[in-house]
Amino acid sequence: MTSSKVTIALIQAAAGAEINANLENTGRLVAKAAEQGAKIVCLQELFATRYFAQVEDKEALRLAEPVPGKTSTFLAGLAKEHRVTLVGGSIFELGEDGHRYNTALTFNPEGNVVAKYRKVHVPHDPNFWEKFYFTPGNLGYVHTKVYDITIAPLICYDQWFPEPARILAMRGVQIIFYPTAIGWFPEMKEYEPWTAGRWEAAMRAHASMNAIYVAAVNRTGKEGNLTFWGGSFVADPYGEIVARAPEAEEAVLVVSLDMDRISQSRDGWLLMKNRRPDTYGPLVGKP
Repeated sequence: MTSSKVTIALIQAAAGAEINANLENTGRLVAKAAEQGAKIVCLQELFATRYFAQVEDKEALRLAEPVPGKTSTFLAGLAKEHRVTLVGGSIFELGEDGHRYNTALTFNPEGNVVAKYRKVHVPHDPNFWEKFYFTPGNLGYVHTKVYDITIAPLICYDQWFPEPARILAMRGVQIIFYPTAIGWFPEMKEYEPWTAGRWEAAMRAHASMNAIYVAAVNRTGKEGNLTFWGGSFVADPYGEIVARAPEAEEAVLVVSLDMDRISQSRDGWLLMKNRRPDTYGPLVGKP
């Protein structure tokens, strides 16, 4: 790709109880994104199922599947059929080691896996009992190059930690995709009404401080005690929102990104050149 621009799409949808119906809807939305010229498409976290981690349910552990498996094979076919790079949101993976993971697979337009990331930061609090289901990822922070652009996936709760975004930026990543499942439960909406704004501000900060693009892909719809607030968005290397999806409805958010803005932001503020890693020892337990 010789142009400095790339068109991406974020797929925001509600998930129902039937996995096959969710896959069918995902296929329809990816096709729509490709028709609008998207070259990189990203799905939401755990797109194929309802968000089962609201409760600790041993029966839901059966939803985990190996890779390759039904869902990963479906994603590979979508990428190949529509000739897109597909960041497959995340799936509930049954690892070869017997552990279960929240896993993002990235496929190239030939349908091959080019990056596999297992969610590193796993929450465990009311309505988000994820440690019951997921072992923290053991593959590190991964990235891949597509269309001469370096991209990386992180997943949901990872967005609250600055270190992964900085590590990836230092490795040359230009776009970080954050497949997400975040929403209101009644107590949160009453006592932390600012949370949606805080969520957005955190990722805008990642974009601004690292001079990269950040794409956050949230689900929508009501599931049990949670109402997912949608609002998927893309922030540019200055931290400005360049595109945003609605809050409460399905959406295919297609946006053209000017990759030259990365060097403009980074060179203008010398964000990487003026780092002082000799002072950062306390971050890793050093004096």
